[in-house]
Amino acid sequence: MAKTIVQEFTKGLWDEIPPFRLVLGLCPTLAVTKSVENGIGMGLATTFVLLGSNILVSALRNVIPSKVRIACYIVIIATFVTVVELLMQAYTYPLFLTLGIFIPLIVVNCIVLGRAEAFASKNGIAKSMADGLGIGIGFTLALASLGAVREVLGAGTILGIPVFGPSFEPFKFMVEAPGAFVSLGLMLAIMNLAGKK
Repeated sequence: MAKTIVQEFTKGLWDEIPPFRLVLGLCPTLAVTKSVENGIGMGLATTFVLLGSNILVSALRNVIPSKVRIACYIVIIATFVTVVELLMQAYTYPLFLTLGIFIPLIVVNCIVLGRAEAFASKNGIAKSMADGLGIGIGFTLALASLGAVREVLGAGTILGIPVFGPSFEPFKFMVEAPGAFVSLGLMLAIMNLAGKK
């Protein structure tokens, strides 16, 4: 049992890491990763929602009628998104303003709904919790790494701290929308090459 739970947790860190392996959740991945801080903030918010919704969907899986399961999952997910949104407004207001509309859009994030439908509705609470936590942490790491690449090349900083000398000319392209696509494409290629070995 413990081995299975560990496998469910670790699959989200490499084998099923959302933006790179499952190619899911690309809207927030591309939109909010101008910096490491934004990536971590969005990733942690999504992890909280994944963890909470997976646990609740798993606990209620035998009670929810199959004809209305998607609607029920969305209500559960929306509840946790509302909690995250209120917590961010209370404790991390500048980050909340930066992430903007992408926090409420976690409700329709295909990663969260997909995990509820494909995994939590078919497995027990312990496995669903491990799955949600693993996928969430993997998503957070993916957003933070993409944010790091874009921030270093696009602004010359990491977490707001300059990493190059004063003569460094940042590639402003990297903090714009096309830079997000280029960075994601290169990171997908690297992940695929690493996966083949």
